[in-house]
Amino acid sequence: MVSLVQKYLEISHYPSQKSEFEDLFQSHPNYPSLFAITDSLDLLSIMNMAVKVPKEQLVELTDSFLAIFNQGLVLVSKTDTEISIVTEKGEKQDLSFTEFIASWSGVVIVIEPNETILKESSKVNINWLQYILPVLALIGISVFYNSYAIYDFVFLLTAIAGLFFSVLIIQEKLGFSNEIVSKFCNISSNTSCDSVIRSEKGAINKWFSFSDLPLLFFSINLLSLLVQPSYSTIVAGFLSFLSLPVIAYSIWIQKMQLKKWCLLCLVIASIVVVQSLVWFFMVQPFSDITFFVPFAYLFSMIACASLWFALKPILENKIKAEKSVNELMKFKRNYVVFDFLLKDIPVLEGFDQLEGLRFGNRSSSLNLTLILSPSCGHCHSAFKDAFELVAKFPDKILLTVLFNINPENNDNPYKVVVERLLTINNADQDKMEEAISDWHIKKMGLEAWKDKWKVDNVSMKVNHEIQKQYDWCGENEFNYTPVKLINEKLFPNEYEIGELKYFLNDFEEKEAILLINNLVERV
Repeated sequence: MVSLVQKYLEISHYPSQKSEFEDLFQSHPNYPSLFAITDSLDLLSIMNMAVKVPKEQLVELTDSFLAIFNQGLVLVSKTDTEISIVTEKGEKQDLSFTEFIASWSGVVIVIEPNETILKESSKVNINWLQYILPVLALIGISVFYNSYAIYDFVFLLTAIAGLFFSVLIIQEKLGFSNEIVSKFCNISSNTSCDSVIRSEKGAINKWFSFSDLPLLFFSINLLSLLVQPSYSTIVAGFLSFLSLPVIAYSIWIQKMQLKKWCLLCLVIASIVVVQSLVWFFMVQPFSDITFFVPFAYLFSMIACASLWFALKPILENKIKAEKSVNELMKFKRNYVVFDFLLKDIPVLEGFDQLEGLRFGNRSSSLNLTLILSPSCGHCHSAFKDAFELVAKFPDKILLTVLFNINPENNDNPYKVVVERLLTINNADQDKMEEAISDWHIKKMGLEAWKDKWKVDNVSMKVNHEIQKQYDWCGENEFNYTPVKLINEKLFPNEYEIGELKYFLNDFEEKEAILLINNLVERV
């Protein structure tokens, strides 16, 4: 599912959102489902719609969309004459309209294309250079200091190719997704790299498996060839020749037991066969046969094996940790859990009469209130998180900022910040947003802030409001800041303000249910 939606995001000009979508989708409490897809898109502020449409309206749909086809999700590309679909396994099919409609449920997910298309950078993507350049440098140094025969170059190139495909096998084994590899491995119904690589047949013991062999073999070969090509070629070719029974066994398992072909494994097998043939026909192995193993090869064996067996558990633990985090996030994103952790405010009376600084939609179903102190460092972070949330979802959140500061304490140099913010708010809310952002987000110094945001005088109304907010905080024993409230409840300490985005639809749904219940009671 993830790869299909990511491809659709790219088609709809949201390439930068693909990674974040994957994180949101996989940690969604309803993963994997259509609701998890649409809810994750909502969190990214991407306009989308999941709907069941009459089949006769297929021609009226957009050129690309997601659909339920044969009880599975597919990415659909439509032209005037035919339809192309891509399945979750990466398989592509071309169908007529009649063939598609026969197996289509009518359910589609449509994304509003991004009209603000970022201009693609003309700069060359240099990420791949960090892997290519060191290898090229090592090859150049090796060629400069060593004498290479033709067959040495053949072994060097095949070792590089073998190492590349060995890394892809390890990625499949560890569960790293790669769209290109997925398409290659699932080119037909009889091929599946994942099924073969993760099969129990590939396990040698609990620490070692057949998927480790190609990585170790080709990395050792490559390193030894770069250090001492002439002798290493003989050893590498001899070991390739000895590996042929293992290759035959691997092919037998795929054909007779697993009934699936691993194309990556077959590529590795082909490279080993090529090396064996080159060694047999070009290196003249039997005339120069020796039981002496050069130092370069022994060094490469120890170095590569030690490095891999030290790195492998780290990678496996990292993957396990990521899966655990996703499972915990599913639990944490469950609205029932969040709602259960909400606590009542001790003294609610008078709360609705407090007039603070407001941002967002005043008719929103989610009302977030922050009680801040201008001298509190943690209040800066709380306001920044809340303000960014409102900026991202302005129609779904109302943010109210109150202050807990003693108006009679004239020794507090920060009291002036509250007085001026409330005064500016009464005159011009746009300027108030800039003023509070200067203080809490830009963290402007007190004197600089006072010089920028001057007011003529502070009215009695402002002083009275500060007193009301201070007294209400005192009644509830809020002797700390920031205090976070959500819909007249205490915000759970177990959550961050930014995590409210996960529950926006839940708050709207809860409000809709309450409205319906009220209407029913009146009837």
